[in-house]
Amino acid sequence: QAEVDEFESCGPLDGAARGQLWGSAKEGKTDTTALELLLSVPCKMNENKPGASQNLACVFCRKNDDCPNKYGEKKTNEKWNLTVHYYCLLMSSGIWQRGKEEEGVYGFLIEDIRKEVNRASKLKCCICKKTGASIGCVAPRCKRSYHFPCGLQRECIFQFTGNFASFCWNHRPVQIITSNNYRDSLPCTICLEYIEPIPTYSILRSPCCKNAWFHRDCLQVQAINAGVFFFRCTICNNSDIFQKEMLRMGIHIPEKDASWELEENAYQELLQHYEHCDVRRCRCKEGRDYNAPDSKWEIKRCQCCGSSGTHLACSSLRSWEQNWECLECRGILYNSEDFQKAKKHTLPNTNNVGITDCLLEESSPKLPRQSPGAQHKDLLRQGSKFRRDISTIIMELGFQIKKKAKRLWINKANIWNSALDGFRNQNFNPSYTIEVAYVNENDNFGREHPGSKQEFLSLLMQHLENSPIFEGSLSKNLSLNSQALKENLYYEAGKILAISLVHGGPSPGFFSKTLFNCLVYGPENTQPILDDVSDFDVAQMIIRVNTATTVADLNSIVNECYNYLELIGCLRLITSISDKYMLAKDILVYHVIKRVQAPFESFLAGLKTLGVLEKIQTYPEAFYSIFCHKPENLSAEILSDLFTVRTLSNVQSLGFWNSYLQAVEDGKSAVTMEDILIFATGCNSIPPAGFKPTPSIECLHMDFPVGNKCNNCLALPITNTYQEFQENMDFAIKNTLRLEKEESTHYIGH
Repeated sequence: QAEVDEFESCGPLDGAARGQLWGSAKEGKTDTTALELLLSVPCKMNENKPGASQNLACVFCRKNDDCPNKYGEKKTNEKWNLTVHYYCLLMSSGIWQRGKEEEGVYGFLIEDIRKEVNRASKLKCCICKKTGASIGCVAPRCKRSYHFPCGLQRECIFQFTGNFASFCWNHRPVQIITSNNYRDSLPCTICLEYIEPIPTYSILRSPCCKNAWFHRDCLQVQAINAGVFFFRCTICNNSDIFQKEMLRMGIHIPEKDASWELEENAYQELLQHYEHCDVRRCRCKEGRDYNAPDSKWEIKRCQCCGSSGTHLACSSLRSWEQNWECLECRGILYNSEDFQKAKKHTLPNTNNVGITDCLLEESSPKLPRQSPGAQHKDLLRQGSKFRRDISTIIMELGFQIKKKAKRLWINKANIWNSALDGFRNQNFNPSYTIEVAYVNENDNFGREHPGSKQEFLSLLMQHLENSPIFEGSLSKNLSLNSQALKENLYYEAGKILAISLVHGGPSPGFFSKTLFNCLVYGPENTQPILDDVSDFDVAQMIIRVNTATTVADLNSIVNECYNYLELIGCLRLITSISDKYMLAKDILVYHVIKRVQAPFESFLAGLKTLGVLEKIQTYPEAFYSIFCHKPENLSAEILSDLFTVRTLSNVQSLGFWNSYLQAVEDGKSAVTMEDILIFATGCNSIPPAGFKPTPSIECLHMDFPVGNKCNNCLALPITNTYQEFQENMDFAIKNTLRLEKEESTHYIGH
């Protein structure tokens, strides 16, 4: 009865099969003979019950789970009452694919499957201790056998290529990295969840992009959806090296088209003309879908993609012949200098050397087949691209930085000009690692001192904020400075800002919302406000226009400012008091946007360096927080968490350190939290991407603290009392920053 129950777990038996099993048991036949007898009897119970096959168990693993992503497609041969999981069949050690695809089950002949089941019935699974373990580890002298689901549970690796080898948990292939320089968690580049960058069974690293890490489950789902033609590295799009490594590590890559290519009518919308206005503020009263040919309300499609549109009037286009690009295409054009010369890459086919050739380098007795189970697209789309953490985005931009270093010789007293000289050097490449060496022009010996890159970028950003190319008090817009335009300083400012962000510099924090919206949505889709006007006379003019109560008052203002309005092209005939709103708007738009069109375009071109502008336009919400808002105020808790203890330190001094931070926060010290951070790192705020290396503290037997800005290390003095500790800290920090400030203002004074 136990034998019959075990066989019935693989599917219901008809009367003949049950009788023959009972007869074999009575005659003393072995389990193997009984199993052969079972498989030789065709089953007729399920001929008229197609749904019954879903409840049958696999003859290899004896599970009735139908999970294509894990076990492959589940298929039943109704004639022989035979149900198998594709992966269980494919990975079995003693079977080969001798038939054509339509013969037997996936090309495996029924008699071969019967023999393999017979062989497996003599082998016990080393994991679940049940018979039927058809898969064995290929490592020499390893005798472990197991079912496919048991192997997955025990983290075995199955290679879906070559001879379809299987490795147990002790002999499975591993990824080896020479050194682990990743101190912090990194995001899985598919689901964006943070993971520890340590190669394990569940965590894999890309072989072509050393900073790209993945969950194994995420990779498997993507491979099943993308297929062999579209499965590639998510960072660099490499397919050959990437697929070879993933196959080695047990990722199944089916030979099929991508799931999105197989959707019915997937590209039907490409046959339709796009007629919809997509600008941020559509001015058409008839709605965004209104299209009136040969008028200002005619819809113009993007000249690059054709899948976005705008009314001519909504984007200030004078005629239909004018070129117009949507926001996404504009970002591509601005960030690709060789966009017009880019070559189109064809998809791999049977005539090209691709991954298929790599798979068939060695003739295989088995051919992989697609697994058409349910496609989990939602897993690939987790994490909206418009809501991402700014530190993660900047970290991704930082992947462009090469190990090759470029040294910049910087004079602190003239940091702007010395930085310009370095960045304008023909050998400077923004993707090289930046090294800073401080020099003093008054030093006759020409000595140089190693400098902190983050301190240099912080000082550079402070100079940029107060430079004449920006105007305004707190929230700044671009100014119109003819000398700066002549010297191409607007381009250099955008370039420096982009380089600073990618190389770990501080947040700008001084952009107005209007200037930021111009960067993201374009000047034609941005409406400035009165606070954007820094010129007192122009601001008063706009206020007078807005507060006029009669047509006579409004005409009086127009006559008074006639020459200026005529010069800027805002002179209009006043017929009613409501005309004041359009007049005020015209003046505002001219002064804030149109007046600085040339500086803006130059600044925009510089900001495209290292792909920063494209990222800003793709993730505006994330970048808004660092462009238009200053970083949060530092507190004792923030600094205490920021600095790690470098070595085994003096416990009393560490206690003094925490008390000192609290005293500074409470205003009981002569220095501020920002002073402490500047003294130790050279920065007055925490950069969006964090500090590299991580700030640390150590306690040394000396009278005063020492800040090593190159290593972000703060050495604390060891004192007998807290009062002595605070006095020494205050004295050293206050006077060091004062001397540095005097050195920088000395140049300005001369």
